[in-house]
Amino acid sequence: MITGELKSKIDRVWDAFWSGGISNPLEVIEQITYLLFIRRLDDLQTLAEKKARVTGGPIEDPVFLPGQTHLRWSQFKNASPEVMHQTIADEVFPFLRELGTQIGGDDSTYSAHMKDARFTIPTPALLSRVVDMLDDIPMADRDTNGDLYEYLLSKIAAAGVNGQFRTPRHIIDLMVQMTAPRPGDEICDPACGTAGFLVAASEYVRDTHAEALLDSHQRQQFHRSMFHGYDFDSTMLRIGSMNMLLHGIESPDIRYRDSLSEGASEDAEKYTLILANPPFAGSLDYESTSKDLQRVVKTKKTELLFLALFLKLLKPGGRAAVIVPDGVLFGSSKAHKTLRQMLVEDQKLDAVVKLPSGVFRPYAGVSTAILFFTKTNSGGTDDVWFYDVRADGFSLDDKRNPAEANDLPDVLARWQKRDAEEERARTEQSFFVPKADIVAQGYDLSLNRYKEIVHDEIEHRDPLDIIADIEMLEDEIAKGLAELKAMLS
Repeated sequence: MITGELKSKIDRVWDAFWSGGISNPLEVIEQITYLLFIRRLDDLQTLAEKKARVTGGPIEDPVFLPGQTHLRWSQFKNASPEVMHQTIADEVFPFLRELGTQIGGDDSTYSAHMKDARFTIPTPALLSRVVDMLDDIPMADRDTNGDLYEYLLSKIAAAGVNGQFRTPRHIIDLMVQMTAPRPGDEICDPACGTAGFLVAASEYVRDTHAEALLDSHQRQQFHRSMFHGYDFDSTMLRIGSMNMLLHGIESPDIRYRDSLSEGASEDAEKYTLILANPPFAGSLDYESTSKDLQRVVKTKKTELLFLALFLKLLKPGGRAAVIVPDGVLFGSSKAHKTLRQMLVEDQKLDAVVKLPSGVFRPYAGVSTAILFFTKTNSGGTDDVWFYDVRADGFSLDDKRNPAEANDLPDVLARWQKRDAEEERARTEQSFFVPKADIVAQGYDLSLNRYKEIVHDEIEHRDPLDIIADIEMLEDEIAKGLAELKAMLS
């Protein structure tokens, strides 16, 4: 957990960026990302130098060549603010853009995303403050690095373009825990953004399979071929890539790609687990969309096309947990119905977890659900588990303040003991629905279609008794008026 002192320091630097003329949260994080990467390069060089001293051999794969020592973090951090600013602007950033494809023991992931790096920190004083703050953080501590970056990412306070918005960490954690990633999985998020799902999956594997990662083969797979993410926003690629690096993943596969384009075809049936919150941007141009996906479901709706993509990317037996807008559950278009029928009849639809509509505030008020399914290509849906999440531990308004009510632990507990759910009535918060009932409802997956509401029985008086009482009251009123009239006369 990030400490109050470090949090206050980051807040002050953030305010300094704001007052210094950089008001875009993504740009602030991007500039900090560049500096963290520069420090990472110095750390790699230092490790290579230590190894050379021990072995007595040359420095393997040096990052900095002779004459470039002044570009190292450990050197320029001690310079005056003016000299530091000039060195970084005129020499360090051009150096970043020209990096080769191999950096020490690191793969090309990070250098590839730094090729169009721009330095926009406006003043030497601001740069000096930021460098001092980052220099105080022990980069060997994976947890501190990750918490620092998570806190920075939490400051993205507005929705991005193309329907992007940050998925709350507690929702990500629920999806990861319910799918339970394991060593050997090939995990993908085709709309990865800041790589929150991949980071959470990596932490889960570390926590639950620590012994397996002691094996050199498993460790190699974990660091170099377990995690895959696509995005077509170069800023997000840099941020997501650095997020994974600071969470201790040496070389994740974070790539530039429009997931709905033809280019995704090469990854067909490659992954065993997909975790995603794809953008709900509305419509796309047919010309820009993969013809393979259009053959699966003819639509311009991105949320439907992404579901078709997930089915394509998963290996048989692969599983997925994806967030979808409510319209996917009950939309009446042919494309909506076709896709739902495909999930129920051709694959194995495991669960529909309905989320409260305020989960994504203040970014968006859209109502959503999480779909859990397994790719089988041969059916397998028997009963589908539904859960109605009414509270997620935070207020459901724009402030999203912590609240006592929280159904998420119960969601996980019931999911892990699903056999006991067979006995639950449809009046409860979670229940199973047989496939036959879903088919009878035209493959409608909205929870309210199957939930039974118990109405309290209220006994009403006989209407004739009520009329008799009213007539009695009228007689009494008439008598009272007559007596009052007599008194006045």
